[in-house]
Amino acid sequence: MPDTHAPQQLEPWQWNEEHWRKLVKQVRAGKRYRPDAWPDGARCAVALSFDSDHETNELRDGGKSIGRLCWGEYGSRVGVPRIRALLDRHDVKATFYVPAVSALLHPEEQRALVAEGHEIGIHGWIHELNSVLPYEAERDLMLRSADTLEKVTGKRAVGLRTPSWDFSPNTLAIEKEMGLFYDSSLMADEDCYELLLHGEPTGVLELPVEWVRDDAVYFSMHRFSSLRPYTPPTDVLETFRREFDAAWAEGGIFQLTMHPHIIGYRSRIWIVDELIRHAKAKGKVWFATHEQVARYAKEHAA
Repeated sequence: MPDTHAPQQLEPWQWNEEHWRKLVKQVRAGKRYRPDAWPDGARCAVALSFDSDHETNELRDGGKSIGRLCWGEYGSRVGVPRIRALLDRHDVKATFYVPAVSALLHPEEQRALVAEGHEIGIHGWIHELNSVLPYEAERDLMLRSADTLEKVTGKRAVGLRTPSWDFSPNTLAIEKEMGLFYDSSLMADEDCYELLLHGEPTGVLELPVEWVRDDAVYFSMHRFSSLRPYTPPTDVLETFRREFDAAWAEGGIFQLTMHPHIIGYRSRIWIVDELIRHAKAKGKVWFATHEQVARYAKEHAA
């Protein structure tokens, strides 16, 4: 395991060059995988994803708030069915990243998604933060999560999104050991790229995310703190639309992260509907799961 701890008596501004270079080099971006074109001559790949955290956000924090547990239940009870109906109406496939505990609480939801052609990806055990876990615990939870999703859905997941995009110094090594094809937690590029571990290629592809393309940034609040962002849905649509338009112009990937308990409300779900309509009107767009995008990028990179 890498030693990421600086001498206790030193502040970061006192570190020697060897130490801060070692920290930076833990996980880096390697070869870029960007096709000249997407399937059927499409200019842009659209990869929609939904993190089905449901009750695990509150369970991870102790499970004391019945209100927050109910908020999570809304994601499964109302959000996912509304999203499924929208995707079905547009004939679009998406990726759902599911904590194992969410899958155990809502197994029929996961089976229905797989039956409809959507992808299920790993999203931790109980939406834990990897960066605070010892190596042994993180590895055990990742392996158990993968086994649980397979048991529930009948299909082995090939991709991981770490909960809260929280990536520890050990995460990539565990992904490599598990034989995962891709990760979607990091943000060193806008195109797919190979992840390097201490400078060495891992064979694990990154399909990058970004906070600007995450619905939680604009709508999530915590009623007992000063965290109370609220962006009008029209402004969020405009941000996402500009991201898509730029990806289309560049011939790249438009990747979007959403949450059923956030985007699933009546006053917000229309954002996804309008985005899909806008992309289809633009033309030459390939809607695909994250696995499909990552595989195509790796197999057809220029």
